[in-house]
Amino acid sequence: MSEILRRSPVHFDVRPQLSEIRGGWEVVLEYEGEADAARIIDLSHRTRWDVQDGDLSSVTAWGRTIPDEPGKCSYDRGLLINRMNRTQAACWHLAGDPPAGADSRAFTETTDGQMLVALSGRDIFRLMEKTVSLDFEASRFAPPRLFQAPIFHVPAQIVQLGEEDGRDVLLIACSRGYGHTVIQALLHAGAQWGLHAAGEKAFSATLKAIFTPAGKKKTGRG
Repeated sequence: MSEILRRSPVHFDVRPQLSEIRGGWEVVLEYEGEADAARIIDLSHRTRWDVQDGDLSSVTAWGRTIPDEPGKCSYDRGLLINRMNRTQAACWHLAGDPPAGADSRAFTETTDGQMLVALSGRDIFRLMEKTVSLDFEASRFAPPRLFQAPIFHVPAQIVQLGEEDGRDVLLIACSRGYGHTVIQALLHAGAQWGLHAAGEKAFSATLKAIFTPAGKKKTGRG
């Protein structure tokens, strides 16, 4: 039986230099012409779940506790957990092999219904000033931390992941149907800073630089 092909809502007009098929997704590991400038990286193939329960303190995600306050995030062994509100959280698998399917009815997989991208660079916050009305220093939580706000008028989750060698790193998730439009708008807004497509290998290296293998934050804005 042939494997079902899954398509990302994100498309860059750049030729992939290295790619692989993973779980039915074509995952671009590296694009031609990648440079050490502002980068946008498609992570829509990474598995994600919505978690809803009247008492999230009683719910764990593959042995990990859900943060206790909206805006708080935790990262451990490749899994980022974002507390959204009193009864809702999001789990994003960012590294390593995906965990087995959730055994709780509190979890609903949202991978195919969303876009997820990473932005990294020294001018990312200047770029974001053109796209969203947020003060990324206003949160009382240290990165990783969650913001929920419209980006180009599209409801989105924005996670300030941390900082790597002076490069700030953000994750942006929104509804799949808006993915192509949001990507094109981001590329247009970031053109003056050289924003360009990069593959998953660039994100994996950045993730390792931000976090220790044990999952503790190594560096980042506080």
